[in-house]
Amino acid sequence: MFAAFDNFPALLIWLPLAGGLLSFFIKSEKGAKANAMIFSLLSLVVMLTALFFTASKHFMLNQVSYVWLPGIGSSFGLILDGLTRILGLLTVIIFPIVFLMVPANRYIHANRFYGLMLLTQCGLLGVFMATDALVFYLFWELALIPVYFLSSVWGGEKRIRATFKFFIYTFLGSLFLLIGILYMYLKTGTGSFGLVAFYNAQLSQTEQFWMFGLFFIAFAIKMPVFPFHTWQPEAYEEAPTPVTMVLSGIMVKMGLFGVLRWLLPMFPLAVKEFNTVIIIVIVAGMVYASFIAIYQDSIKRLVAYSSIAHIGLMAAGAFTLKDSAIHGLTLQMFNHGINIVALWVVADIVERKTGVTRISQLGGIARKAPILTMFLVIAAFANIALPLTNAFVGELMIFNGLFQFKPWIAALAGLSIILSAVYTLNMVKNVFYGEPVAATSTFTEINRIQGLALTVLTGLIFVVGVYPDPFFKLIHETVGLIVNKYVTI
Repeated sequence: MFAAFDNFPALLIWLPLAGGLLSFFIKSEKGAKANAMIFSLLSLVVMLTALFFTASKHFMLNQVSYVWLPGIGSSFGLILDGLTRILGLLTVIIFPIVFLMVPANRYIHANRFYGLMLLTQCGLLGVFMATDALVFYLFWELALIPVYFLSSVWGGEKRIRATFKFFIYTFLGSLFLLIGILYMYLKTGTGSFGLVAFYNAQLSQTEQFWMFGLFFIAFAIKMPVFPFHTWQPEAYEEAPTPVTMVLSGIMVKMGLFGVLRWLLPMFPLAVKEFNTVIIIVIVAGMVYASFIAIYQDSIKRLVAYSSIAHIGLMAAGAFTLKDSAIHGLTLQMFNHGINIVALWVVADIVERKTGVTRISQLGGIARKAPILTMFLVIAAFANIALPLTNAFVGELMIFNGLFQFKPWIAALAGLSIILSAVYTLNMVKNVFYGEPVAATSTFTEINRIQGLALTVLTGLIFVVGVYPDPFFKLIHETVGLIVNKYVTI
């Protein structure tokens, strides 16, 4: 087991796991934060190093497979491929930024807070790298359970209600996923939980339809997409902001990743049968969420509904089965994480300095904090996919795929982009411009740590927006395997 420490996937699992467990024994608040920063930065270093070893000759550095539960045909299998590297890179970038933004004394029992956060990171990376269905499910739960405790202990006034709702939705989704995995295991004919065995399972059309439903509901709840989205706004509003950053920036990608890695390759007949209906429902949900976002007075709920619309666009792109759309959504999963976390960082700074999250109670911050305003405007432009920002590239390719699929669906989805500009720019205008109000009269400029976090995120917005080619080279082979499966169907 421990011999697997000589490759990248193993290190990406063991570092946050070891850091999380160690954190529970650290009593000092500053010590707990330092421990979290060290282990999250080590994970970042490992992932960046892995990007230099992507060639096929380095395969042994990028995969783990050893006997785990031989009696039932489950091996502890992990891999770093193009899709995994994109989401793994997003994960190891976001967590240090989240830890950097949290004051050491912000939460009671800080050691438990940071420990649970690191365990969440371990679970997320495991989900993205798993090549065994049982291992995938294990990490799926490991990513979710710490979030339940983080939200219920350190959340807002209505945290119990919001957390219970989150638990019910995710529990049902996990139950459907487990049932689907066990049924697929029985149909492999080889007694294996391996990804390839699941791909090769012999299912009738009816069986594909039923299994598709189970897996799709589990992944749709996690994204979430309409009509499985109702847990999200309340959870985002009541969870501690660092947890919300992880939920909206990374965890929702678990559902999209599940669609790409498991759903599309396993159930091609069902996908071809239901994809049009699914895309129409998702796009309708995008427009619905965008209209609701316009009328939100809470910054947190506005960002939550904005996320529903953007995730919906990516999900719709996946079901077009078009090469352009799937390339675009794979890149956009990374972009959305960067952009939404940038918005949450600004929202957190505003709430911390004013104690207010209501848009109607804010205004005039630009006069007090022009640097913060500059960062927000850039993040807002990225959120509406302005050219030269990262989201422009990804969303343009998704819309190209939607247009190839059905032009009228692309036109309907385009409404969400227009509405996105309306609610995003209105929020910027009402919160940051005009005359200062009582809540913002003593507002001060951001400090160096906050500036560093926003500089990193802003830099990524422009780097990917101007030069996305390295990302496309990274994911090209993985996306090709998904799309090629449907060429002959």
